[in-house]
Amino acid sequence: MTKALAGIAVLAAVPLVLAGCSAGSTDADGPVEIKYSLWDANQMPAYQQCADDFHAANPDITISIDQSGWEDYWQKINTGLVSGNSADVFTSHLAYYPEFVLNDQILPLDDYIAADGVDTSIYQDGLVDLWKSPEGVQYGLPKDFDTIALFYNQQLTDAAGVTAEQLGSLDWNPKDGGTYEDVIAHLTVDKNGVRGDEAGFDKNNVKTYGIWFEASNAGALGDGQTQWSYLAAANGWEATDGPWGSSYNFDAPEFQDTITWWHSLIEKGYMPSLAAQTGISWSDQLTAGSVALASNGSWMTGYVFGATTDSFTPAVAPTPTGPTGERASMFNGLADNIWAGTKHPEEAWEWVKYMGSLECQSVVADAAVVFPAIPEATDAAVEAFAANGVDVSAFTVQVEEGTTFLFPITDHKSDVNALMTPAMEAVMSGKEPVSSLTAVNDQVNALFK
Repeated sequence: MTKALAGIAVLAAVPLVLAGCSAGSTDADGPVEIKYSLWDANQMPAYQQCADDFHAANPDITISIDQSGWEDYWQKINTGLVSGNSADVFTSHLAYYPEFVLNDQILPLDDYIAADGVDTSIYQDGLVDLWKSPEGVQYGLPKDFDTIALFYNQQLTDAAGVTAEQLGSLDWNPKDGGTYEDVIAHLTVDKNGVRGDEAGFDKNNVKTYGIWFEASNAGALGDGQTQWSYLAAANGWEATDGPWGSSYNFDAPEFQDTITWWHSLIEKGYMPSLAAQTGISWSDQLTAGSVALASNGSWMTGYVFGATTDSFTPAVAPTPTGPTGERASMFNGLADNIWAGTKHPEEAWEWVKYMGSLECQSVVADAAVVFPAIPEATDAAVEAFAANGVDVSAFTVQVEEGTTFLFPITDHKSDVNALMTPAMEAVMSGKEPVSSLTAVNDQVNALFK
């Protein structure tokens, strides 16, 4: 599905030629300020460098960057789009952009791409198509991609006698959890020092959980990107009937069996309850030594590996192999959208084009925060992580082996999450059975009728 990450090469020695715009490309006389919004503070320095480099090549265009946390970010974006006071360009997400398309709030890029001869084949396979409407209209140029893996505290795994080799070859199934559950149980320790797989384990007084459960971020339960999607997919489940699908499959046995097993970890005391984890950061718990494993996205690598403490030694392992015989990871990719109401569409496009270029993505690669969308820059990012002592193969193996699956892109995504999130909360808190998700699936699919 995706291009192999073979032949890794460092791009630091490659001279960068800025993709500047010509003097006649602006649509206004005099200097222009393009307001750009993003949510990831870890990527802010790299994009500020891109903005400075872009301005040096295009002195009449200044990029003003605004960064907000995830929740505040989307509130600002949606408020700005509705009020007519949005950023000219903003980092977008597959969960939101279908509605921007439906409401004509972002600009199509096809004419710009054709006029400038932009080669969209340079990106990792599949990423360009994520940003096309069902009619084939392009709304973004890929800037990066992410996969899911298991962050863990090596101090705790070493103490438990669990090796990196074991963590790298785990298997899972929804019946007994496979070696994945065996390891999670063994890594769980109660306040008397008894492990989860030992006699006398007190599940009501846990000191260190085997794995964390995150429900605080939007979509963590609704689409399960970092939490349960890799398990459900490895169990043969597909979220929808295809890209830009018109029906969801939350009633499928492959999904409900997965969630049944996942919830059983709470019942067994291996994973914190919904109430116990609400409002608490999974990464803080990991670095504090309160949990051994936590599944999350590659975008968190820099943060986790930069948080070494006396009680935490960071490491990362790939997701377990499921009943399908393969691992699985959601394959998500970000792009930038241009607000349809911008007064400077040409300049906004030049900035979007530059962020989609090898020049900017090489800067992002050197920052060792995310994996850029262009394979050469991806390879450079892998090298940059390695130079910092971080082996990211647990994330890239999914791309190399073609075991990724696409983020479910559909209309009504916010409505789907509005239905699924409380329904999943009810299941994970024990208030409703997993079978209740069948009726919710009917409500979800009614949105498309």
